[in-house]
Amino acid sequence: MQTITFIGNGNMALSIANGLKSKYNIEVVGRDMSKLQAFEDALKVKTEKSLLQNFDITDRVILLCVKPANVEEVGKLLKGKSKVIFSVLAGTNIEKLKKHFKTKAVVRTMPNLAASIGESMTTLTGDIEFKSKAEELLGAVGRTLWLSSEKELDIATALAGSGPGYLSLIAESFADGAVKQGLKRDDALELTRGLFAGFGSLIQDIKPAELKDAVMSPGGTTAAGYAALEKGNVRYSCITAIEAAYSKTKEL
Repeated sequence: MQTITFIGNGNMALSIANGLKSKYNIEVVGRDMSKLQAFEDALKVKTEKSLLQNFDITDRVILLCVKPANVEEVGKLLKGKSKVIFSVLAGTNIEKLKKHFKTKAVVRTMPNLAASIGESMTTLTGDIEFKSKAEELLGAVGRTLWLSSEKELDIATALAGSGPGYLSLIAESFADGAVKQGLKRDDALELTRGLFAGFGSLIQDIKPAELKDAVMSPGGTTAAGYAALEKGNVRYSCITAIEAAYSKTKEL
């Protein structure tokens, strides 16, 4: 089997490795051997484990999973020139990656939190000759979408990458609203989970506006609640949340 080398051993690396372990040999590189052993234990398969200092990346297929702030430092510790780097680093462009890592090709990827359960919506862009490989590797943790530019990927990061955080706020707020009206907390959470699961399936084939029209009868409960959301500028807040997150990606 081909070997995939993970540089970094955090939660995202573990999620992706879990999706790949049946098809690839997993190699993991980090700063602390005890943490690399913990990574192997969590993965429940044998891995090759190495420390960063002077690790030779020559002709390796790399999944780069370090913190964006550590790119320059990590790059200095490695030697050799990799075949390709698949980076999961938010806001770290291809030019910067090629500046700090010797590699023949780079593909940027942006999974989200749902990678941990194999349901990520991951965006990809970079050297087109590795498009199929990127879709194969990141497809192990959910759906993928290849975009035509880094700008589009940064916008997508603000939506799909950060999206679980926004939806968590919405879910918590809905449950809080039901509790305020007298529903027990556990029941409110169970209803919210069911709501999101069902809506997630519906939106695959139906546009959001059509779903809204289908459930909102004239003068009904949904219309009243919807009007309250509009009064609270929820639509505007969602739009500006994407704008703010996109602006932040350009600062990283």
